[in-house]
Amino acid sequence: MPNIVLFSGSSHQDLSQRVADRLGLELGKVVTKKFSNQETSVEIGESVRGEDVYIIQSGCGEINDNLMELLIMINACKIASSSRVTAGFFDIPVDNLYAEPAVLQWIRENIAEWRNCIIVSPDAGGAKSRVTSIADRLNVEFALIHKERKKANEVDRMVLVGDVKDRVAILVDDMADTCGTICHAADKLLSAGATKVYAILTHGIFSGPAISRINNAAFEAVVVTNTIPQEDKMKHCPKIQVIDISMILAEAIRRTHNGESVSYLFSHVPL
Repeated sequence: MPNIVLFSGSSHQDLSQRVADRLGLELGKVVTKKFSNQETSVEIGESVRGEDVYIIQSGCGEINDNLMELLIMINACKIASSSRVTAGFFDIPVDNLYAEPAVLQWIRENIAEWRNCIIVSPDAGGAKSRVTSIADRLNVEFALIHKERKKANEVDRMVLVGDVKDRVAILVDDMADTCGTICHAADKLLSAGATKVYAILTHGIFSGPAISRINNAAFEAVVVTNTIPQEDKMKHCPKIQVIDISMILAEAIRRTHNGESVSYLFSHVPL
């Protein structure tokens, strides 16, 4: 692809390389390091004058440092006279890419009983945007769990709204951190008669006791995308499975570069 340069930040180079491979590009030359006072340094190793620049940086790991690194990379590219720089990371007008098409594909390909499943939100606040949309696309019913908290990361009481008896329950959420909520939710669903429980979560942070909690919970699988590196977590938790979303990012880059609409990606997984 002419007049396009793809750079990787230091947060998730495997994902960046997958996107580059999908586009048939070499990753741009960039050196990121820290001075002795821990100040971030970025050196762009090639000309970006007049080029369409894309930077891939995940919000994981040392989040504050990675965000600063991204800002410095953007600044370096602008100073070097790039035509346009795209990260898709801020609260200014951007195209928000959704994992939903890839999630639907995973469900149809990996859960044999998906036609008898019920989609469950572990948080009533996210029911409308995530769960109902996926349930509608699969033509199945949905349920939600209302939870009352005493304090952050501590669930006091859960109330299931919906009938999961004799069905495969699929918990859907945008992220999993310490995983206390989804593990409590899994117990609640099984006690309510669900035959199996899956969890599908866009971003798998898995901090603190998350891995041990998942290992001790009755999940068939906990499925996340590779927006965050998962190789190390998968070694310690065989229940974790990963959906590769590099093709979605690559197609978004291709369409943006060519001035095409990215709305196709809101409902389709690129071939």
